[in-house]
Amino acid sequence: MTSTAQPPASGARNAHPDHLGHIIFITAAAAMGGFLFGYDSSVINGAVEGIRGKYDVGSATLAQVIAIALIGCAIGAAAAGRIADRIGRIYVMRIAAALFTISAVGSALPFALWDLAIWRVLGGIAIGMASVIGPAYIAEVAPPAYRGRLGSFQQGAIVLGIAVSQLVNWAILNWADGDQRGKVLGIEAWQVMLGVMVVPAVIYGMLSFAIPESPRFLISVGKTGRARAILADVEGKNVDLDARVAEIEHAMHSEHKSTFKDLLGSRFGFLPIVWVGIGLSVFQQLVGINVAFYYSATLWQSVGIDPSESFFYSFTTSIINIIGTVIAMLFVDRIGRRPLALIGSTGMAIALAFEAWAFSADLVDGKLPHTQGIVALIAAHTFVLFFALSWGVVVWVFLGEMFPNRLRAAALGVAASAQWIANWAITASFPSLADWNLSGTYVIYTFFAVLSIPFVLKFVKETKGKTLEEMG
Repeated sequence: MTSTAQPPASGARNAHPDHLGHIIFITAAAAMGGFLFGYDSSVINGAVEGIRGKYDVGSATLAQVIAIALIGCAIGAAAAGRIADRIGRIYVMRIAAALFTISAVGSALPFALWDLAIWRVLGGIAIGMASVIGPAYIAEVAPPAYRGRLGSFQQGAIVLGIAVSQLVNWAILNWADGDQRGKVLGIEAWQVMLGVMVVPAVIYGMLSFAIPESPRFLISVGKTGRARAILADVEGKNVDLDARVAEIEHAMHSEHKSTFKDLLGSRFGFLPIVWVGIGLSVFQQLVGINVAFYYSATLWQSVGIDPSESFFYSFTTSIINIIGTVIAMLFVDRIGRRPLALIGSTGMAIALAFEAWAFSADLVDGKLPHTQGIVALIAAHTFVLFFALSWGVVVWVFLGEMFPNRLRAAALGVAASAQWIANWAITASFPSLADWNLSGTYVIYTFFAVLSIPFVLKFVKETKGKTLEEMG
């Protein structure tokens, strides 16, 4: 039954848990899915050339094997919410952990290229599930007074996972004397790189047994007593638990389940606000950011940099990504989402233009000239920094805030799907584009970075300081 009466005040908004360290542990355990999201997404960077050599495939085929995981991501993201509502958030984490583990083992020991592709799809499904269930669980478990800071654990875990994957790849490559196909533990180095993911996957699965189910889910299935105990644990014993349970029940009964039909307008298919969300998602990918995380080792080797050094630069790029993400977290609520996006677009456009110029030089003995090589390295790191401190974070903040309540869930789903599709397009096209003209490829990315500036100025409204209700 849907209630229109206001629930009694619970005091949860200003409540502080008795054991904050325990809350941080719960949040960090859930964010382990974000770590695996980042790790599994970028670990392939170290295996690209090994896979090319092992199976003697061209750039187009190789790109499909790399990009096919994104199909799994879309499937996992679409399915995670429904599964979580049926069996619980914790069980979804365990399913994702199992899929990460199976994918790691299968990718390390493939029989042929076709089954490597299957293992990557499974890993992609796990990524998609982790991308949804982590933030949802943290939002439902975190005390309201700490929700914003604890919610940032997911994004921090993702960029940390990216960095650790590149560090591990670099260490394994050095173990194999700089040869991606060199023997390590009886198999080729690139296989070990993909297989190491089994370690954080197993840890993620084990941690899922050490944290409680979401009180919101427990209330939805009638387990109110267990939900009360968890609420007392995570929000403090001074909270009025009866009122808190009533508050959650009221919110659940009052929710409008948005559907795809709600997003349709009389002109241009979707409502204008939905197109803005799609535009933000697509621009985030069309600047070519995932080239830096999926192909950077291959990119540097293609312009004559030693494999070991190319892996090291992939790691340093990941560290820059972490620094940029921290900057965004510090300033997104101070200077606003829109200014940060404009700063990022400007910085990315300039950096990408310098990369395009550097890659336009003729190779000398298989290498870029010294000046162009230095410029390319600095520009690549600068590009990642400006992306991380802006579009890497603010797009998700915008998507979480910009839609009216009645549209939010469905609109966010459409925007996220558009992001995966754009990600796939960039990932699948880069090897062939790079074979065609590496400098020209970066001119394309520069064009999209420049185009994002008038898009933000004309269509994107600031959401800083507004309540979600004001978006309606």
